[in-house]
Amino acid sequence: MKNNKYIKTTKRILLGCSFIALLSCNDYLDVTPPSSVSPEKYLLEESQLAAYTIRYYLNGSGESADSYFPTINALYGADMGTDNATTRESNNRYLPGQWKTPANDGDWDFGRIYPLNYYLENAVANFEAGKISGDATNIKHYIGEGYFLRAYQYYYRLRKLGDFPILDKTYPDDLSILVEISKRRPRNEVARFILNDLDKAIELLNNSPVGGKVRITKNAALVMKARVALFEGTWEKYHAGTALVPLGSGWPGAEKDYNKGYQFPSGSADAEIKFFLDQAISAAGQVADAIPLVTNNKVLRESTSQAVNQYYDMFSSTNPSSYGEVLMYRPYNADINVGSDYNHHIYYGYARGYTHQMEQSFLMENGLPVYASGSNYAGDDYIQDTKVNRDWRWKLFMKAPGEVKTFINTINIEKFDEAPMIYSNDVKYSTSTGYLIGKGFSHDFKNQELNKDATAPIIFRAAEAYLIYMEAYYERNGKLDSKADTYWRAIRTRAGVDADYSKTIAATDLNKEMLNDWGVYSHGKIVDGTLYNIRRERRCEFIGEGVRYDDLLRWRAMDQLNGFQIEGCKLWGPMKAKYDQSKLIYGVDDKKNTVSSPTLSLYTRPYQVSTANLYYKGLFFTEAHYLSPIAIKHFLLTANDGQAISTSPIYQNPGWPTVANEGALK
Repeated sequence: MKNNKYIKTTKRILLGCSFIALLSCNDYLDVTPPSSVSPEKYLLEESQLAAYTIRYYLNGSGESADSYFPTINALYGADMGTDNATTRESNNRYLPGQWKTPANDGDWDFGRIYPLNYYLENAVANFEAGKISGDATNIKHYIGEGYFLRAYQYYYRLRKLGDFPILDKTYPDDLSILVEISKRRPRNEVARFILNDLDKAIELLNNSPVGGKVRITKNAALVMKARVALFEGTWEKYHAGTALVPLGSGWPGAEKDYNKGYQFPSGSADAEIKFFLDQAISAAGQVADAIPLVTNNKVLRESTSQAVNQYYDMFSSTNPSSYGEVLMYRPYNADINVGSDYNHHIYYGYARGYTHQMEQSFLMENGLPVYASGSNYAGDDYIQDTKVNRDWRWKLFMKAPGEVKTFINTINIEKFDEAPMIYSNDVKYSTSTGYLIGKGFSHDFKNQELNKDATAPIIFRAAEAYLIYMEAYYERNGKLDSKADTYWRAIRTRAGVDADYSKTIAATDLNKEMLNDWGVYSHGKIVDGTLYNIRRERRCEFIGEGVRYDDLLRWRAMDQLNGFQIEGCKLWGPMKAKYDQSKLIYGVDDKKNTVSSPTLSLYTRPYQVSTANLYYKGLFFTEAHYLSPIAIKHFLLTANDGQAISTSPIYQNPGWPTVANEGALK
């Protein structure tokens, strides 16, 4: 009886999949669920393939799920808890001891991988046997989607867990087999598996699928490949020699017999890094060479009489398919999504905001950092001043006091408050920093209605390929080639910044940059000026798009955090006069204080209003937090007797305990 219990439970946890939940009845998924038909009668029509894969684009709730394509709330909210943006609190990953090993659940899960294996096994076999009816180009495209989606699922687990079992087919309900396949493969092997799936996808996909850019395209798959390869190449470079990479000192995989004598496919750790960087360079170059960037006409639009700015509107559109730079986006659909509330919230502030550290990172239009002689920086006494002579990405995507909110489908024109509400604990009507979020902000009042926001988040765009190529090439070769030069100049020109990046590099003082940008560091050491400015470009181009934390992970850019204080606007300067002074309370007690004290900083500190805030003493980091812990349940389910964790083929991630509800050991 006990063995049967383990077999059934292990299958449910390791490979759990409810095919009934897999497909639902709506316009996109109008097919018979595979739970009610045998495999030999299913996946035999083009429409069935199309319906099967679309389920893995969107989750039904409309809320965030990292291993689906993200909603606008999830995508544009993911920068919170970095040096880019924040709420009034942070994330427990910055409090060693607060993030704990879970007893159940976690990121160790095969629930979305198993049905994709089912799909690929049957769809590929049926296609090769000539059994699938329909248009051959479309059929190949939908099979390509299956490979892409499996790669997407695995990339999520690579980022969260590193080493992970590689499953490329379905397995019988047999405990010994299920335990055997739970053996973790080194992370570089997982990354290679992902790239192999993406290569298959790229071969099968096309750039004009039925449904257009709401479905995966060949170019999106190329960017995805470049993204994965850059992530792994730089992860292995900056975590080299540690327990977080295969064969590094203390790597827990070495304790398992099945990893004894492991050797890198390319021959060495250094060669493996070069392999991934070369893959990133090749894939990114194919897209960057083919797809130009949309234009920025340098109009901060505040009325219908002004010219449309394509660069701004690309992010705030309900249908961005006409923008060439967009390779794939997630549409709003009332049949699938609970309506978004993204614009409704940022219309008022939603207790969020870009940081002072983010503001300081942007260059001036003349290409100089704010602190450089001759930069023409107008200062930050007032939020509006930070936009003067500035990089247009800051001008466009940070909403300053006095700017028009919406002017489409509205009669009453509202403007952002002259004194942003930084003193309130009201989540809806306040801002944590004063620097209001503007990426994806729609000027159409209809999109401000609660749960009616139809703004479509961009999942892949060509600018990412430009930036990946620049970074990967420099990491690989220690210099830039003519392509990287062209791409960098194009990015800066679109941003309204002097295209001569060498001028920026020469004027960069890393001792000043380190005060505001975690990306100055890798493994606790300062990087060189060129690499830093490539990272800066990426930070500024992707403002508000949820890229920052993954970048900080792969660069190993948080080792130096030891009480780092996130700040907002310069409240305790001339701007103070714009406020009702009775609202600005500090130094009284935790229950009455509304703002941080000027004795701490002239800039508002959202974590230091109250000593009860968990992050009052700042942000800290520990090595273990670069990866997530594996829940204890998974060790017990694969242990010989269901109790002795040491007999499980699974090993815990470095620094994490195999005891539930305990924090990282180091």
